[in-house]
Amino acid sequence: MRPATRVALLVCRGVNRRGAKLQSARCRNGSETHERGAELGTTNEEFQNLHELIRRARANLNQNAWDYIAGASESETTMRRNRMALDEIAFRPRVLRDVQKVDTSVEVFGRKLRLPVMMAPVGALEMFDPGSGGVVGSGAGLFGAAHMLSSVSQPGLEGLAKAAPDTLRIFQLYVRGDDAYVEDQVKRAVDNGYTAFCLTVDTAHYSRRERDLAKRYVRESRVRASGGEFQMGLSWRTVKLIKDKFRIPLILKGIATAEDAVMACDHGVEWIYVSNHGGRQLDHGRGSMQVLPEIVKAVGGRAKIMVDGSICRGTDIVKAIASGADLVGIGRMQCCALAAKGEEGIVRLLELLEDETIRCLGLLGVTSFGELSGSYLHAAAPTNLPHVFSSFPLLEIEPYRY
Repeated sequence: MRPATRVALLVCRGVNRRGAKLQSARCRNGSETHERGAELGTTNEEFQNLHELIRRARANLNQNAWDYIAGASESETTMRRNRMALDEIAFRPRVLRDVQKVDTSVEVFGRKLRLPVMMAPVGALEMFDPGSGGVVGSGAGLFGAAHMLSSVSQPGLEGLAKAAPDTLRIFQLYVRGDDAYVEDQVKRAVDNGYTAFCLTVDTAHYSRRERDLAKRYVRESRVRASGGEFQMGLSWRTVKLIKDKFRIPLILKGIATAEDAVMACDHGVEWIYVSNHGGRQLDHGRGSMQVLPEIVKAVGGRAKIMVDGSICRGTDIVKAIASGADLVGIGRMQCCALAAKGEEGIVRLLELLEDETIRCLGLLGVTSFGELSGSYLHAAAPTNLPHVFSSFPLLEIEPYRY
């Protein structure tokens, strides 16, 4: 038995790598059941709420690493709109339905996931834990979620394949070379068992991260970076190149309009990734959940759809799936969980998201994501001023004076 398989079985039996009992979900013959025996707050779990992971991350990180999580580009308007777009959606629940058994699992890429969740690609994960993407990938696999590794995060394409061989792995590329470079990256992904390949298409120019500029801070990886002219010159020609030469499913990350979604489908792209880089690229863009309905309508079932952008709670996951997404990316919360407690933090993040999602689906009167539709959603006025962690009203972070 491979080590990763053995660890996964231990987790299913309620034990993690260090022998500590896991208190939330249990696995039985490959399916998960929600443990209802313990009242909320009565277990010995270190993290009982999602905001506790954020608080621990802040305590563990210096200001530069924290700003990488909390910041965005220029006025940070796009980031705030990501949150506001989610807050502008209310639920329309159904009652008197039998919701004793709620199943949050979905099938994606022919694999069953416990949640329709993917750890989104984040550069420089080594800022938050020495194990970097390897720890995220293994944690996602232990729980039963997907992981997309950024090409500018350790341990690299081959390293993640060794660290998380059984995880549903996707590789995301920033183009830093010519056609031969791109072809080599795709071939290596195929050879190392990656399920899909992703091109990021919204970084033609690196944005102004003013939190860093105000501190005169430049990450070492940015100093070493080269080949930016290839990302600037990226065009639909490269999409065609990949589709013509490789059979691995292709994802385009950073689609923000119906026009580009249609062009992607016309090029045979299998997955559209609705994203604005967490508000870290184009300022004054629309929130991802404002964009998603437009993309869903334009695609018309010709491609699957991923979305990210301030997805922080189980209710956010439900809103995204009900709006037409097939998979939801988790970015900033991933970083916080990693900084809070490494692999255990990643697993605990996913357990808490699962618990919130189960309760949300049950209170909506459905027992699975397949029962959801847009009829469970309604436009509403937001109640909170949006900011990076405004979905956690109990969380207070001391402001930094720049």
